[in-house]
Amino acid sequence: MQKAKIEGKVWRFGKDIDTDLIIAARYLNTSDPKELAKHVMEDADPEFVNKMSVGDVIVAGENFGCGSSREHAPIALKAAGVAAVIAPTFARIFYRNAFNMGLPIFELQESAEISEGDSISVDMDAGTITNTTTGKTYNFTPIPPFMQELIDAGGLMNYAQNEIEGNK
Repeated sequence: MQKAKIEGKVWRFGKDIDTDLIIAARYLNTSDPKELAKHVMEDADPEFVNKMSVGDVIVAGENFGCGSSREHAPIALKAAGVAAVIAPTFARIFYRNAFNMGLPIFELQESAEISEGDSISVDMDAGTITNTTTGKTYNFTPIPPFMQELIDAGGLMNYAQNEIEGNK
């Protein structure tokens, strides 16, 4: 079950980060999340997986997740231990795939004000993101209740399994 609060270090990426930058097509010969995680963001920052820690957060520019409609991108991010992605806007298919895979994403117009290396805290219940480095708090676009249920369950498949088991 997803915690209502996420705390982590920020890793910055620019705008228009497409799914090929998140996980390059050359690694799509596997669907093993652990294998995909080894190569997440490799073409954008070859050392990303070596520098980041489980629970860290990606803060990016607009249109994060554009490009191919592959669910491997949010799977790779989540498997690598990325706790959430924050950006002003997301590509529509990535937005849905992220929730289906249980990866929390937050739309925040002021994401450019958050710097790499800052520490942030996301309170999903309060709808706030606090940059604990600067002390500034932002309100993010609320996650629709059903999408929050998908995150809480760990993704669509877990949600469906819970529903099936609950209906027996």
